[in-house]
Amino acid sequence: MSAMNAANADVLVAGAGIGGLTAALSLHAAGIGVRVIEPVQVLRPVGVGINLLPHAVRELTELGLGEQLAATGVATAQMVHYDRHGNRIWGEPRGHALGYHWPQYSIHRGALQMILLDAVRERLGERAVVTGTSFVRCAETEGQLLRVILRDMARGREHAVRVRALIGADGLYSTVRARLHPGEGPPLWNGIRMWRGVAEWDPVLGGRTVAIAGSNAHAKLVVYPISGEAERRGRALLNWVAEVRFPVEHGAISGAADWNRTGRLSDVLPYFAGWRIGDLDVPALLAATRRILEYPMVDREPLPRWGRGPVTLLGDAAHPMYPVGSNGGSQAVLDARVLARSLAVNDPDRVAGLRAYEEVRREATAALVLANRRMPADRLLQVVAERAPEGFDRVEDVLTPEELAELDAAYRWTTGTDVAELNGRGSWGVCRP
Repeated sequence: MSAMNAANADVLVAGAGIGGLTAALSLHAAGIGVRVIEPVQVLRPVGVGINLLPHAVRELTELGLGEQLAATGVATAQMVHYDRHGNRIWGEPRGHALGYHWPQYSIHRGALQMILLDAVRERLGERAVVTGTSFVRCAETEGQLLRVILRDMARGREHAVRVRALIGADGLYSTVRARLHPGEGPPLWNGIRMWRGVAEWDPVLGGRTVAIAGSNAHAKLVVYPISGEAERRGRALLNWVAEVRFPVEHGAISGAADWNRTGRLSDVLPYFAGWRIGDLDVPALLAATRRILEYPMVDREPLPRWGRGPVTLLGDAAHPMYPVGSNGGSQAVLDARVLARSLAVNDPDRVAGLRAYEEVRREATAALVLANRRMPADRLLQVVAERAPEGFDRVEDVLTPEELAELDAAYRWTTGTDVAELNGRGSWGVCRP
């Protein structure tokens, strides 16, 4: 698509991921003009699975995407922890079954991105998302307008646009963040390397379970179905994440954390030899995966501030976090909704709106980043492995009632959600003026 026309660019969003596209839909619903730029020339449904927690599903449902989510993803029924031998440690219902008014969905990240992209183009027009265009830098502020330099990736040419606000939703390696916070350095690695993949399989563990086995003190596996279409055919598209800890302390990783790096079965399979979780043969699932992705578990230190003037950050650009509470994508959705509301409430003062958004979201997401680092649930899974290395018959013989209660609390810390609070609060949506 050709270079964007600045005439309609009230708010410019850099990045057409989950957060950036949700921001576009939310801003449009609030009557605020918005354009999205994306360096990739053609957006395709890449990646693997994610979980959308009820607080994010609520926001996407209020944006009119509830039916698409229900048709595309799988409504998660329960989450269950097992030891490496397949013995059940702990579990709880999820979504509606836990009392939320909205479900939890397991869904392919690329499929969710396409749902959002289609909605943006349908509602805002085909030119609302300008691909093949990257953010370079902010030049200067002229009155209430910010001069932003963009690059046409195909032609290698730079051009300027003028906008009232710039939102950096450009991910872990955010160029906008680097301009706001120069010298920050690479992401921080905690020593855990992750392999991920998807494979069509027979339904397992009841068909709608997020299963977590083992402990990332050594090796841990997370498996869940992500396709409503496969489910309707009597099959399951299983997303799996294998985590293995290496003897590296929390620190900067050498090289880039490339989400599209191809991994090798031979590197991950030995850690899970002989694993079986109920009716799931773990080595067979891993071996049936056509493409395996490999990358480190990284985050960044929480920032004392996100933005400056008419510029701010959103999603992974603002608060990259470990995927411990299945919450990264969900938090980006919440960012987008609060951003749109804050700008609308403070209209026409865009700077005041951005600072109001940061006031609501920065401390809340920083708390999640730090909670995910503590990995409270994994600490107890490690305790089980240490006390019962060969398995057990009754978990009560391994963990005390107080320790089992800690597992419940652990997920409250790392998801940042409360049933009564979410069900009882008013909508974050803003009606178009």
